[in-house]
Amino acid sequence: MSARLSVLLGEIVRYLLTIEITDILDILLMAIILYKLLNFVKTSRVANLLKGVLFFMAVLWLSSIFHLNGISYIMSRMVEWGVLALIILFQPEIRRVLEQVGSRRWALFFTKGETESTLERMIGQTVLACTEMSKSRTGALIVFEREIMLDDMVRSGTVLNADVSNELLKNIFFVKAPMHDGAVIVRKGRVLGAGCMLPLSKNVNLSRDLGMRHRAGIGMSENSDAVVVIVSEETGSISVAIGGMLKRHLMSETLENILRNELLPQEKETPDQKSGIFSLLRVHREGGGDRGEQ
Repeated sequence: MSARLSVLLGEIVRYLLTIEITDILDILLMAIILYKLLNFVKTSRVANLLKGVLFFMAVLWLSSIFHLNGISYIMSRMVEWGVLALIILFQPEIRRVLEQVGSRRWALFFTKGETESTLERMIGQTVLACTEMSKSRTGALIVFEREIMLDDMVRSGTVLNADVSNELLKNIFFVKAPMHDGAVIVRKGRVLGAGCMLPLSKNVNLSRDLGMRHRAGIGMSENSDAVVVIVSEETGSISVAIGGMLKRHLMSETLENILRNELLPQEKETPDQKSGIFSLLRVHREGGGDRGEQ
């Protein structure tokens, strides 16, 4: 027994000695890519599409085992076009992944202190502006860009390059201002564009109380990872849309907490913090809001 064990240990040692640094790097890169892929599938609508693909493959496998020649023939012909079909089906998700890969801001690692200071000031000025616009019932739509770049949306409006400030936001959304009907897009703590057009949500289950401004905010959050703040022109209520989810009727303190949790770099997020964020973002789709919010 000891002889076999020594032989086995010898084989393992000889195998380990053949491993080079490039092999270790290859394994690490594959592990990272696999982890990111699984995480992306778990947190997006790709999971539902993959279930359909797996069901299709299971039917093909079972038809081969039980010699269901007709079904097997049809499925085999469909597989020939499977790659093209998957590209078409996954087109929005593939685009989103490529946008995320291309928009990674590695420079933030080296300018963390300055970036956090800018973001802190941006959040404070945004909360102040939204609080005052809520009191005056001034409609507002503010999009905070994160990893996915929103250049297409910026080009639909007026390009700006200004610090986020209470006065600037209130002037942009002043009811007689030329850009008050569009959205403001903020990147890295600066107002990148104003009067921008956003895609409307395609969710048919949204409450009928929600007006175009809220539907545009939800639509933007469905098509990107942006954080969208909405102030209702009809009621003055403040809402936040993230990932297609909408939290309405927020107090200024709650708005600030959400923006800080979502926009500031997090060193380490505990389970309690995660549950707190999700509890703030529970969707109210069943109605009960103010009629005709814009």
